[in-house]
Amino acid sequence: MSAYTQIAIAAGLAAGLALGHCSSKAYGQNSQEQSWSIVIHGGAGVIERGQMDEATEAAYRDALNHALDLGGEVLSQGGSSLDAIETVIRYLEDDPKFNAGRGAVFTSEGHNELDASIMRGDNRQAGAVAGVTRVRHPIALARAVMEQSPHVMLMGEGAEHFAASQDLEIVAPSYFFTERRWASMLRRVDQLGLERPMRPEGAPDPMPVQEGALDIMEREHAFGTVGVVARDQAGLTAAGTSTGGTTAKQWGRVGDSPIIGAGTYAEGACGVSSTGTGEYFIRLNVAARICQRIALAGEDMQAAADGVIQDELGVMGGDGGIIILYDGAPGWSYNTAGMYRAAWSAQTGRVVSIYSDEP
Repeated sequence: MSAYTQIAIAAGLAAGLALGHCSSKAYGQNSQEQSWSIVIHGGAGVIERGQMDEATEAAYRDALNHALDLGGEVLSQGGSSLDAIETVIRYLEDDPKFNAGRGAVFTSEGHNELDASIMRGDNRQAGAVAGVTRVRHPIALARAVMEQSPHVMLMGEGAEHFAASQDLEIVAPSYFFTERRWASMLRRVDQLGLERPMRPEGAPDPMPVQEGALDIMEREHAFGTVGVVARDQAGLTAAGTSTGGTTAKQWGRVGDSPIIGAGTYAEGACGVSSTGTGEYFIRLNVAARICQRIALAGEDMQAAADGVIQDELGVMGGDGGIIILYDGAPGWSYNTAGMYRAAWSAQTGRVVSIYSDEP
């Protein structure tokens, strides 16, 4: 369902939709003067009212609002959209609530394999990394690939050697360990009839995880990824995405998040970041497909997004969603029960939403 079909929400309504957790920061601009915009997602899935307790819901809303604050501060002070994207995604990569960086899921062999990508819309330069295990902020590495190498995508050990050459922060694999992700992986490995991996070296002592919490986590993060699309005061639109992939993935599986055109795309005034069943997003080239429906078919932003996500993706059997900026206006479309999402623009004011019955 598309939960954001009306983009031009009145500023007063949008402010009220932040549900009391929004920061009051304005960074010296009111909505009429604001020339920058940003939209964020933290993954899509079966996220329904009543499945999260109040404290957990508040924590997610606070995290999304803080992400808006970080991006808004960069953009309002004249920073680039690339800087805003990297700043916000680095924060989300450090937040274990999200399936990226420190909150990443585990493979069936007990590892965290991280993917990320970034793209700028003015010249379509792009950078991506796949299967990295020791780089604290994969989004920073993806940007370095774009700006400091002649390549678009690096993977595995080679990507990590390049990260070291760029003085990016390298950490022990245990840095990414979280107990609930480990427990979720073990549960899935048991379901698949696979051998349980050994607990990683350097991981903390085991802690109990409630089965009910695992149920909720697996539903809400079925398609966990984080992404940001931003436009800066100079008019540059860019997009970025980061993920830990899917729980108990095997055989070096890579999804859509590091694939330019599928998980991340920016061209001209259009930028998209995806979250969902990556195999379907790759086959449909979802992110680029939406921008091209706008550019080539003349569709408006929401119609193009819904046409791909609600119709084409759904018909194929794929689940998930996207965030989009077009000409500075933010939007999103998803065919799951919910998506962690937030936006801040002159058109919308601040909006933070989780459930399908919210804008």
